[in-house]
Amino acid sequence: MTPDTFHKILKSGARAEEAKLRTAPRLVNLIAVLCILSWRIFWMTMINRVAPESDPRVALTETELLLLQHTGKSSDPQTKPLGTLKAAILAIAKLGGYLHRAKYPPPGNFILWRGLARLTDIQLGFLLAQQLVGK
Repeated sequence: MTPDTFHKILKSGARAEEAKLRTAPRLVNLIAVLCILSWRIFWMTMINRVAPESDPRVALTETELLLLQHTGKSSDPQTKPLGTLKAAILAIAKLGGYLHRAKYPPPGNFILWRGLARLTDIQLGFLLAQQLVGK
């Protein structure tokens, strides 16, 4: 990964420069978390380009895959299960606004960032609902 690509993901996707933290320790903690997230986004983008037919559990948890499977369902009976990493990444990209058309390039870092942010919100809601309703 080039420093330029990492910086672009950190700046554009995470919007690290918009943080309004007042103390240096808080800013350091935020940057540390954003660096990990930025690395994951970049890694998912690259692994999708190198090994798209690999198992999606290489990059995603079982809960993330379950939620992707259910959020991507449509009335179309031809809906394929998320059996490959490419299908899972495409489902995340669609959450981020990617329009899967024939002439479009594969989803990039920014689209995956937005999709993964939405998936994280969905996962948080799912986990909270399990705790509240499950009792």
